Amino acid sequence: LSLYSSPARETKYVENPQTQLEEGVSHLRHVLEPYTACCQSEFIDSSKVKVDSSLCSDFFSEGFELLQNPPAGFYPRLGVIGFAGIVGLFLARGSKIKKLVYPMGLMGLGASMYYPQQAVSIAKVAGTQLYDWSLQGYIAVESLWKDN
Repeated sequence: LSLYSSPARETKYVENPQTQLEEGVSHLRHVLEPYTACCQSEFIDSSKVKVDSSLCSDFFSEGFELLQNPPAGFYPRLGVIGFAGIVGLFLARGSKIKKLVYPMGLMGLGASMYYPQQAVSIAKVAGTQLYDWSLQGYIAVESLWKDN
């Protein structure tokens, strides 16, 4: 017996026979194919115009340009932030809330180390939103308490 060659195996592919349901669905698809092709081409053409003219396309084009011509040190920073998210997933064993909070918190912490000015502005906006939501909740609970 040679160590470097193995005997040729004879394999044979056997296709499973189609069931009656599969044959019915296949027949229906072939019958409706001209109509769906017509509708798909009209839908794709009309949606392409809407997507191209939307503000969303500007956002994606800016993101694409950023990835094509990144500033110095962008990819290492992105790697550290992504690794922080993976560490957060590793540490978040147990509840589903931990699996959301830990990765997001560690990624936010990593991003705030590299982008402190943006982190401060986001924290200010988030703080005011959180205060507004807590005030609305307090008012709702107070109104329920007074009704009873």
